[in-house]
Amino acid sequence: MTTASVSDLNGRRLRDVLGHFATGVVAITAIDPASGRPTGLAANSFTSVSLDPPLVAFCVAHTSSTWPLLRRADRMCINVLSEPQTAVCRQLAVKGGDKFAGVSWGASPQGTPVLDGALAWLEVSVEAEHRAGDHDIVVARVHHLDVHHDGEPLVFYQGRYGRFEG
Repeated sequence: MTTASVSDLNGRRLRDVLGHFATGVVAITAIDPASGRPTGLAANSFTSVSLDPPLVAFCVAHTSSTWPLLRRADRMCINVLSEPQTAVCRQLAVKGGDKFAGVSWGASPQGTPVLDGALAWLEVSVEAEHRAGDHDIVVARVHHLDVHHDGEPLVFYQGRYGRFEG
């Protein structure tokens, strides 16, 4: 039980409380049209929005230096990360550098990076963006998708990566 007041609302407390909600982790990848190189970022804010039309959503921080590179691509790939991909997730989460150094991947139907070892992937295009506090909510239309590998999902819980024990 915490000793903080239930009305004590600040960024750290919000993060601590919301950390009790386990989430899966995705990697959002694309080929940067300006450089022709793959780029990507990790996100744990991903959800299904609609079956008809097929829409999903994810959130990106306004401070992201990778989102502008991804945003200018016509198509992106959302890779559902597996438990063994913690290192890939951490590599995609850092600012700057070659995020794909040593990362193996294939191509989706439109050429977006599908990460080797991902459980599933969805090739998407941006349908809408909504400003929300310090993040943008991105709604994306699904064009292609598939299950890629069997395995356990990479889970994020209380600030740590782990696995689902079923």
